[in-house]
Amino acid sequence: MFVPNFYREPDASWTVDLVRDNPLALAVSNGCPEDGPFATHLPVIFDPARYGELPGELPGELPGATLLGHMNRANPHWSALQTGGILLLTFTGPHSYVSPTVYQTTPAAPTWNFTAVHARGVVEKIDSTEETLDVVKATVRAYEGEFGDGWDMTESAGYFRKILPAVGAFRLTVTRAEGMFKLSQEQPAEVRERVRESFEQSACRYKRETAGLMSRLP
Repeated sequence: MFVPNFYREPDASWTVDLVRDNPLALAVSNGCPEDGPFATHLPVIFDPARYGELPGELPGELPGATLLGHMNRANPHWSALQTGGILLLTFTGPHSYVSPTVYQTTPAAPTWNFTAVHARGVVEKIDSTEETLDVVKATVRAYEGEFGDGWDMTESAGYFRKILPAVGAFRLTVTRAEGMFKLSQEQPAEVRERVRESFEQSACRYKRETAGLMSRLP
């Protein structure tokens, strides 16, 4: 990912926060020359066996971190994945279109403010049934705690085991990560503030979330 210097994350923790808050990743890996690369949308969490299950226990940066994910074993992408191979996980955070009307200057051009993280790492496919089940349960706990209503999975344990043969779980050790936080940093301070204020006052959730990140800029 090409990241101009003024769009780089102010602090390594920004990339960790974006992955935690936007855990649906696009996993990309090389395929055969005839078919091109594989790309699969899948849920990803930080490995609770290493970091625990509380937000304050997450690593300070992505390189060296361990992530867990899973996909359908019927997906050809699963067969193409190899332990020891390289996988790229891409995450998209808050983003929104910026209209030149907000700038209140002429000439001007529209743009798109967005945030993204690319995490590249080494794959370890998980063969154990119990470990795969642990990944599924840990994913449920992470998402119910962050996005759900505290659903209790106890009564669904039998159902989980029934569908488990169709689940392919993996562990990814991140070797390199890049974050792009394009939040109008190239604009003069007063113009950037107008963009932030317009986003903050918008009815659009994406704009408000983008404004929140803009407020955190140094």
